Amino acid sequence: MVKSFLMLGQSNMAGRGFIHEVTPIYNERIQMLRNGRWQMMTEPINYDRPVSGISLAGSFADAWCLQNQEDTIGLIPCAEGGSTLDEWAVDKVLFRHAITEAKFAMKSSDLTGILWHQGETDSMNGNYKVYYKKLLLIIEALRKELNAPDIPLIIGGLGDFLGKKGFGKGCIEYNFINQELQKFTVEQDNCYFVTASGLTSNTDGIHIDAISQRKFGMRYFEAFSNKQHVMKPLINENELININNARTHTKAEKIYIKSMDFALGKISYDEFESQYIQINNV
Repeated sequence: MVKSFLMLGQSNMAGRGFIHEVTPIYNERIQMLRNGRWQMMTEPINYDRPVSGISLAGSFADAWCLQNQEDTIGLIPCAEGGSTLDEWAVDKVLFRHAITEAKFAMKSSDLTGILWHQGETDSMNGNYKVYYKKLLLIIEALRKELNAPDIPLIIGGLGDFLGKKGFGKGCIEYNFINQELQKFTVEQDNCYFVTASGLTSNTDGIHIDAISQRKFGMRYFEAFSNKQHVMKPLINENELININNARTHTKAEKIYIKSMDFALGKISYDEFESQYIQINNV
């Protein structure tokens, strides 16, 4: 059975890390919901924009597979770049879309957790003052409609790089949003906070860069796995990244990679056929 996770929030959940900056993750036990089917994960997972890239979900799922050797994980991408908390209200399209996707996924998977990251767009104009109340209505409705009252919710904090430059310059109240997120996870059942401390951004000053997204995903998994808050960076984040990068690909994964290389014009059909035969004969 696939163990599925719902991805909700704005662009830093969808992912804007530059794909070329990190080693790609190919793992046949990581699936993503696309066009109504579970497909082997490729990045970007959450294709909300043509600029979508590396998100935290890839390394979260990779870490999950390392601990759960017999199961398959499924990612349900529903994040929307630039979305405000109001746009996730229970009567709005983003909430309804997420419910529809989750219920569809639940026909062939066991919904196991919710990954949430949102707040940059609300880090101004005093929006933090009503953030907790609005978030509570959303989460309570999610759990009720999905008939999952105890499902774990992992919530990531906003990066310390905000409020300084680029598109992030206007996010001057991010610390207040973080305080509300932490308060929420402390007071609500089965909710766990993950710090963004030490993470770095793209040059735009608002989007978490690729290597930091890998680290963030590992922190999310640490919170989910241990059912506790992660309030500081993991001491072995770089080591964990290297372990995951060094994993030997299965035959199915190797063929998948070569098929992509051919489809993208990186190798000729003759090269693909030769390498396909070689992989199958090993």
